[in-house]
Amino acid sequence: RLLFMASGNYMFVIVGEDDTPIYEVEFLNTQRREDTSHLNQFIIHAALDMVDELVWGTHSMYLKCVDKFNDFNISAFVTAGHIKLMLLHDVRNDDGIRNFFNDVYELFVRVLMNPFYRPNAPITSTFDARVKLLGRKYF
Repeated sequence: RLLFMASGNYMFVIVGEDDTPIYEVEFLNTQRREDTSHLNQFIIHAALDMVDELVWGTHSMYLKCVDKFNDFNISAFVTAGHIKLMLLHDVRNDDGIRNFFNDVYELFVRVLMNPFYRPNAPITSTFDARVKLLGRKYF
């Protein structure tokens, strides 16, 4: 299977109901300043309104690039329950991002099927390790 090696920086966030962050992880391939993590969170949060507008105009769960800020793009994937999977990235990697979203969505559905998971609660367990493995695979 072809691996998508587009070297860049990525920040992935799952946003639940009422725009509550459920999960967050960064995939860093290049050096950057330490204080940009909060800026990245702000950029993703600002794109939530764009996602809310775009989700009603399509039947697709994958919304591709929904917003841009300087050199960064924000891609989104919205579940049937309106949980938003959002990815901030500084390189184009459309196939890798689409595959990453699909695989993470499958993992997320497994988390939701766990009877001990409360919806909109922060996600723990093996989910983090599996998402990081997918990040290494696609980014």
